[in-house]
Amino acid sequence: MQTPNIVVLDGHTLNPGDLSWSGLDALGEVTVYARSDRASTVPRAVDAEIVLTNKTVLDAEILSSLPKLRYVGVLATGINVVDLASAAERGIVVTNAPAYGTRAVAQATFALLLELCNHVGLHAQSVASGAWSSASDFCYWERPIVELAGQTLGVVGLGAIGRAVADLGAAFGMRVVAATRRGVADAGIPVFPVDDLVAQSDVVSLHCPLTPATARLIDARRLSRFRPHSVLINTARGGLLDEAAVADALRSGQLGGAAVDVLSTEPPAPDNPLLRAPNCIVTPHVAWASRQARARLLNIVVDNVAAFLRGEPRNQCRPSS
Repeated sequence: MQTPNIVVLDGHTLNPGDLSWSGLDALGEVTVYARSDRASTVPRAVDAEIVLTNKTVLDAEILSSLPKLRYVGVLATGINVVDLASAAERGIVVTNAPAYGTRAVAQATFALLLELCNHVGLHAQSVASGAWSSASDFCYWERPIVELAGQTLGVVGLGAIGRAVADLGAAFGMRVVAATRRGVADAGIPVFPVDDLVAQSDVVSLHCPLTPATARLIDARRLSRFRPHSVLINTARGGLLDEAAVADALRSGQLGGAAVDVLSTEPPAPDNPLLRAPNCIVTPHVAWASRQARARLLNIVVDNVAAFLRGEPRNQCRPSS
């Protein structure tokens, strides 16, 4: 393949201007679009041999309309935006970028958990509004403050991020248990089925991929098994939750709190039930987005393209058998 035509369909979230595309520029003729919708995807990519996408969907219909396409690089770890079966039928190589955000997402997971436990933002806002200046005592708290030491952290999914979160939990003095598709003890962490894990955990943190088997993993039935004071953290994929059921559990007191960085539809509709649920923190899918993590991601993406051009594809994704 001579000087390939490379199209980046939605490069803004990866690189809003604080990183450089120069590594990719060295590999071909590069066109970067900040964002692409369904209507613009085919016109923009129709002459491309290489397409890079983050959240722009490349389904069977779109792939069939890109006759020159030989390679799709996903600017993320999750590959649900690409129809892998259709790509394989057409001989299109698909790769992803694993492990770039492990530490960033683990850190964000605990930032969310600590906010639920210490309410730092709430107390800082209270002080800024003048409540401390007018207080009768030297201190006050708006909500109960909770220590993590001695509590049970249930980690669902023991990939790289899940393990990093488990390590942080242990460092805080938490008892760590896990649920994993392998179903066996891993690195000394006791493993349980998801139903048993949620029933014994004070904190449940999700770190598994979104698949047909895990869609709405946390639904009304499973929420009924949660301890009433427990909290739920989701920095994985929004589709892992039945969002209406989670909101109902928060309103009824069946669930003590929730913090999510991902929603089933992003950006969310204004009536998404979690946006107004009590004791629920929602952040805009930023757990992965430290500059350091994005720089690692871009380096992996460039290395993936270079490896493909050498005829040695790496981080290749194939359809499930």
